[in-house]
Amino acid sequence: MRMGDTEVRLHRGDITEMDCDAIVNAANDRLLMGGGVAGAIKRKGGQKIEEEALALGPISIGEAVVTGAGRLKAKYVVHAAVMGMDFKTDANKIKEATLNSLKRAEELQISSIAFPALGTGVGRFPMEKAARIMISAVSKYLQKKSHPKTIVFVLFSEDAYAVFDRVLEEMAGA
Repeated sequence: MRMGDTEVRLHRGDITEMDCDAIVNAANDRLLMGGGVAGAIKRKGGQKIEEEALALGPISIGEAVVTGAGRLKAKYVVHAAVMGMDFKTDANKIKEATLNSLKRAEELQISSIAFPALGTGVGRFPMEKAARIMISAVSKYLQKKSHPKTIVFVLFSEDAYAVFDRVLEEMAGA
């Protein structure tokens, strides 16, 4: 679907395989890349990504910083801090992390960015709530901005994809 000048779409698969300018890492505030999306990014892209991230941290929960993407197809990794080391998150942290990721993309004039379902892995935040928060944040952001040109929500499981698809359809119809 289109939101202003931006194409917003869904993709079922592995975010580390995305061929776009940037992928978003569901990070903790220390920027340690252990498990979940962060661990997958580090395994596939290399230790250098975590080393670059650690040099920029710690950051405030809800904030986002950018590193190179190592061996990934993407050029950048946007590390969006959706939780602290207690691995707890909430709606506001997810919203702020989404908005700040988009701000970093605009600052770098990134054309395409891929988001995982922030906070739903180790953070155990409900998938449907995360979908509503993230899609609403993207919609609000794009009312005033025209970058990035493509935003992709990359969902690893069929269930997660189905939830985001349903929420996106509902919100598009509203």
